Amino acid sequence: MIAQIKGRLIEKTPTYVIIDCSGVGYEIHISLNTYSGIGDDELCALYTHFVVREDAQLLYGFKETSERQLFRLLISVSGVGASTAMMILSSLSPNDTMHAILTGDVSTLKSVKGIGAKSAERIIIDLRDKISKVENSGGISLSQSNTVKDEALSALVMLGFNKSSAEKALNKIISSGEELTLEELIKRTLKSL
Repeated sequence: MIAQIKGRLIEKTPTYVIIDCSGVGYEIHISLNTYSGIGDDELCALYTHFVVREDAQLLYGFKETSERQLFRLLISVSGVGASTAMMILSSLSPNDTMHAILTGDVSTLKSVKGIGAKSAERIIIDLRDKISKVENSGGISLSQSNTVKDEALSALVMLGFNKSSAEKALNKIISSGEELTLEELIKRTLKSL
């Protein structure tokens, strides 16, 4: 219903902002990631998601559309509400969240307050395919090394390896955080397959 709000920043806290838009002050709940991205400029624009509950009507704001898209994916998981999704986005960056989901990293998701092992597993199971589809369509970018990963995956598939098992092996190696050339990435993946 309300997709974006642009106006004068009146108040800014780590959990919400108030934006004056034509004389109306909108209270918008934000993540710490958005908080650090806003700055102290007088003019502020946020992409929003409007939630209507029995007891409240709430606006959630995001500096980037990719973060809003990830928020919407998270709240689509059974048992994950808007508050839990904001807690995840405040504790982990959007890239870290997507990486944890794509690689099946339960411990990273469990590190978020309020997320247990079962919830983390449910998030991974429900969102892994959705995030990989969105990422491949260009909606959410996981990292700048995607071109190297894509080239490595393409090379492994041409060598006759199963695409899904090659992708899992690549994600596991990439999750170490070490910067690798295309050749090094392919070699390490071949050793693990």
